[in-house]
Amino acid sequence: MGDVMVFGRRTLAVLVCTMIDWDDVRYFLAVARSGSVRAAAEVLGVNHATVLRRIAHLEERLGTQMFEKLPSGYRVTVAGEEVRELAEKMEASSHQLETRVLGRDQSVRGLLRVTLPSPLAGYLLMPDFAEFARLHPDIEMDVSSSGELANLTNREADVAIRVVYDRKTLPLNLHGLKGAEVFGGFYISADRLAAWRTGGPEPRWIAISGHGVPAWTSEGESRATGTPFRTTDFEAQVAAVRQGIGITTLPCFVGDADPLLVRVPDTELHLYGTVWLLTQGEARKTKRVRLFTEFISGRLAAYAPRLAGLPISRD
Repeated sequence: MGDVMVFGRRTLAVLVCTMIDWDDVRYFLAVARSGSVRAAAEVLGVNHATVLRRIAHLEERLGTQMFEKLPSGYRVTVAGEEVRELAEKMEASSHQLETRVLGRDQSVRGLLRVTLPSPLAGYLLMPDFAEFARLHPDIEMDVSSSGELANLTNREADVAIRVVYDRKTLPLNLHGLKGAEVFGGFYISADRLAAWRTGGPEPRWIAISGHGVPAWTSEGESRATGTPFRTTDFEAQVAAVRQGIGITTLPCFVGDADPLLVRVPDTELHLYGTVWLLTQGEARKTKRVRLFTEFISGRLAAYAPRLAGLPISRD
């Protein structure tokens, strides 16, 4: 393994002969460029421990130390600098390969994987997904709305639709189309509000398990009792407020469109975040991904008033 210290073509030969994992090389480059394991983890969309494990694996394969750990961060060693030069050539070749293969995939057939939050799928965009499927019957759509975040870098999805409060939380290697802002409000069933106003019991706070009870629910005229009612998921939360159990927070595009629900008087809207359409690498250049992102970004723009909680007609 000492051959890795030799400059020139022999180093490249060692890199190839030791069957280096390209993913390990990507992690090495991310740390080398940022000087920080934590910063590299954010760029790659993984956790801190994953980066350390990948670096250790590469060092073990090459039999040499790639970084010096200093108080200011990680500094590339002499051996690491040589590997970095060759790794960047590998990266450039990989990008060229993606450009030639994925970038040429202009077919309007094949698999399109989309991940998004359940409320956006079930209460807003599913009619648009249906129309897109009718327009492009040869595109096989795989829509995941489980709530789990797919890793676009590892190609677990082609397109991610996410509501993000702070753009800085998105990995820098993703291409993003910014959409409208999403606001939420506090809702109660119309019948439950009428009963409350005529002397009925105070409503309970409906929360999804793991979420706390807002402080305002115990204050003022619009207070809820201190004993919460917890549900396991979003659909159960909506069902609970429809049944008159109490008050809950919902996206405005869900609560305002439900004829059984009204906003709790004297409460204000709150910002959930901004909708982003996210793609990664050369996959975003394929025709089916471009067609989908252009189609859905137009629909999201049209939905901006609903997402912002502006008055809508229920006719």
